[in-house]
Amino acid sequence: MHGLFPLFALLSGVLRSAVALLLAGVLLSAPAAAQEAPRGWEFDPFARIEAGVVLSESEDQDDELIINGDGGYLRGQIGVTLGDGVNEVRIEADRIEVARFGSATGRDGFNRDRLTVQYTRDLGDGWGVELRGRLYDDLVTIEAADTDEKQVSLQLEYQPEAAHRVRLRGTWRDREYDDGAGPGGTASTGDGWRVDAEYRHRIGRYHYIAADFRLEDITSDNPLRGYDRQSASLSYTRPVTSDIRVRPAIELRHTRFDGRLTPDLSARSDTQIVPEVELLWWPGPWRIEAEAKYIFGESNDPLRDRRGYRVSLSVGYVF
Repeated sequence: MHGLFPLFALLSGVLRSAVALLLAGVLLSAPAAAQEAPRGWEFDPFARIEAGVVLSESEDQDDELIINGDGGYLRGQIGVTLGDGVNEVRIEADRIEVARFGSATGRDGFNRDRLTVQYTRDLGDGWGVELRGRLYDDLVTIEAADTDEKQVSLQLEYQPEAAHRVRLRGTWRDREYDDGAGPGGTASTGDGWRVDAEYRHRIGRYHYIAADFRLEDITSDNPLRGYDRQSASLSYTRPVTSDIRVRPAIELRHTRFDGRLTPDLSARSDTQIVPEVELLWWPGPWRIEAEAKYIFGESNDPLRDRRGYRVSLSVGYVF
């Protein structure tokens, strides 16, 4: 497992090269896009409601500490898109209410609100650009259970043909933690970049192979909040019928926490390998999805050297 870590170091250089390539393509394609005459603007409202249940359990390597994380949630989403075939504006509000039950740790329940404003433009010749802003309230993050976040991101996309698509997104995140650990008992803060790269190969309708890579970090004056993470995943989506798809996937992620120390006073470092399978059944406006994953974890902190499963089922309806 540890032999894979050098790949993450190489990934940063690969992403920088991809940024330069995508920017060059955008500059070359922009004049062509400017010559295209957009059609009239169209107004398209949308909404979705979803309910789900999650069953999870993890245990340490000696089976001495078992943690259950069962719960249920209700989610609502409403928004609108306005576009003319070349430009598109999307505004979306999303809220999720979560209830934890059984012997779950942490808060008994919480809610998360998200507001998204997004602008997308087709640049022509397979190129596209997207600018997105988001506000989160009560977001559960890697480093904290109650986080407010402001983020802005830029995505560049290149799809020369239906079979191949490349996306690269850079996101700046500004976070505030409801922990009272800042100056004078105020909330502590953190900020940092996240870079996502994705390649998708389309084999047919709803039939894909996708590879995703991510680099992210948060810097904070609160030593318990700073971290950096690298992750890579591979997934395969295959249609079973016209409205049923199955998606096996595997993800590798490595996280290092700046100020969380192990018993031997070294920085905590976690590695996880997560195989999973997802089943999606979308008959008409219904969205029925089931997911099962197993988390193999290694850590230099004995309390975090854990493994466990997570199973979820959700039923949604789109309007």
